[in-house]
Amino acid sequence: MRRFDTLFSQLQQKQQGAFVPFVTLCDPNLAQSFEIIQTLVENGADALELGFPFSDPMLDGPVIQAANQRALAAGCSTDASFQLLTQVRSTYPTLPISLLLCANLVYAQGIERFYQRCAEVGVDAVLIADLPLFAHREFTVMAEKYSIQQVFICPPNACENTIKRVAQQTQGYTYLVSRSGVTGVENQQSAGNLKTLVERLKAYQAPPILQGFGISQPQQVSDVLKMGVNGAISGSATVQIIEKYRHDPQACLAELAQFTQKMKQATA
Repeated sequence: MRRFDTLFSQLQQKQQGAFVPFVTLCDPNLAQSFEIIQTLVENGADALELGFPFSDPMLDGPVIQAANQRALAAGCSTDASFQLLTQVRSTYPTLPISLLLCANLVYAQGIERFYQRCAEVGVDAVLIADLPLFAHREFTVMAEKYSIQQVFICPPNACENTIKRVAQQTQGYTYLVSRSGVTGVENQQSAGNLKTLVERLKAYQAPPILQGFGISQPQQVSDVLKMGVNGAISGSATVQIIEKYRHDPQACLAELAQFTQKMKQATA
């Protein structure tokens, strides 16, 4: 059984949801990034969603854009990101790991070579933020070849046909976006139709649903789980802590530990 499948099965038995933090690889640098990831996992993160540093990221608000710039300024490359992933996988052999990135990063490597490298370092799933449903085939063919689960986004304005296609094509989990716009904790309002979207996705037997965008408080985690989703992804709130304490690594780790514990507690 694949790692995400195993995770959701275990959480269902425990009657818990998943807490999945997002961070940009190599933010603020390679060494600290690994310590940050260790802190997240050791304090309750059920899985990780990780981004590759990129100069022009899609969907990202100012907080995650700044994380990309810090990582790039530290000299992080795609090779360094894969190196870090190797280290994470060797440390946590059962941890589900998903990548969130833009299509240009995949094209730069070559589609097949990118998925091959993901398989070599133990990545479980890949979500390409700017990959339309109608243009997925050249990516999903390679994902299948290298046993990588291709994840798709269900947007808050999805029509019935889009909901059905997302449910049928996404693997590992379904990424439900809370609202339109870019990532960030400033706008914590969710679209009013999310409960209906969850119901429709489940009607089409979509993989477990993780909701993201604007989730920064334990109460929000509790609320989305009550709506029927299987877990919550928190990106900007996590990265904001890294930014706030970027000159004080120990304080950063302590704050991340406390944040992760509180968010995970809200999944029970």
